[in-house]
Amino acid sequence: MGKYLSVGALSLVMLLSVAGCSENSDKSDGDNEPAKASADTPEVVVYSSRKEQLVKPLFDLYSEETGVKITYITDAAGPLIARLEAEGERTPADMLITVDVGNLWQAAHLGLLRPIQSKTLEEDVPDKFQDSEHRWFGLSVRARTIVYSTERVKPEELSTYENLSTEDWNGRLCLRTSKKVYNQSLVATLIERHGIERTEEVVKGWVDNLATDVFADDTLLMQAIVAGQCDVGIVNSYYFGRMQAEDPEIPLKLFWANQEISGVHVNISGAGVTKYAKHPGEAQKLIEWLSRGEAQRIFGGVNMEFPVNPAVPVNDLVKSWGDFKADQLPVEVAGQRQGEAIKLMDRAGYR
Repeated sequence: MGKYLSVGALSLVMLLSVAGCSENSDKSDGDNEPAKASADTPEVVVYSSRKEQLVKPLFDLYSEETGVKITYITDAAGPLIARLEAEGERTPADMLITVDVGNLWQAAHLGLLRPIQSKTLEEDVPDKFQDSEHRWFGLSVRARTIVYSTERVKPEELSTYENLSTEDWNGRLCLRTSKKVYNQSLVATLIERHGIERTEEVVKGWVDNLATDVFADDTLLMQAIVAGQCDVGIVNSYYFGRMQAEDPEIPLKLFWANQEISGVHVNISGAGVTKYAKHPGEAQKLIEWLSRGEAQRIFGGVNMEFPVNPAVPVNDLVKSWGDFKADQLPVEVAGQRQGEAIKLMDRAGYR
């Protein structure tokens, strides 16, 4: 069930609630509904799969600066998208914020988001981090790359995602479950570059090299490397940042994959205005505000992500990981090929 959290006194009554469950760690408890505000009070109702600790400071600051009241409901991406689809025209949601382009692409593909015409967003968000039909825009960037034990692996042994499928890494690799959209998006981009046959060879090689069963999340995977269960893995950069912030001496490092060829796989969190938004103008203004200034710094500082806006400096800890060449494919490719990726991973025995 989604958790209801409000900023200000709102009294908008939900007409329909769709329950759902997910392995997404952003999920929260509770089933309160947003309340309706007075007719003359600017407001935005947000469905968010991002954690409360990240979105609440942003929404509080926006309300303080603008006087706009924000109600937000948090849950995993899947249940929120299902809820939007079931509610249809009756939805109270003006805006969807979620992680991974695969989720954004799905919401747009289902017709749940409307196109946005915004000079601000076009200036702030690079083309590869936005929908070609302008239905969603990235707000933060994360790299999904290789993490390794500094005690058992030399960085010169590492090179590419594809190389992790070779015999050199037999019994040394840890992976997160294929059910997580982050891995589906990575495999989708490999399909775009290599085609189905070659990508399936790579994924089968990963499975053959597993040191242990797949993990529910990236943090558990890194803990397994520290414990000596495996030597390398593939994780989102911000998970590593959280662990490093807690323990600067942790015997792990990130390796920027595929630097001599395609570049590191990058993904986004992002947002769009819902098709049946009651306050589309206010929702668009909020997304525009999130694409610049203090909001971008909060994304980077609180969650160890990269600002999507290239004009905003990177957090010092994140910057300490070094520069890298990112994959230049439009991120929406990951959504377009997600279905193929899921089927391929299943055929390869990647669970």
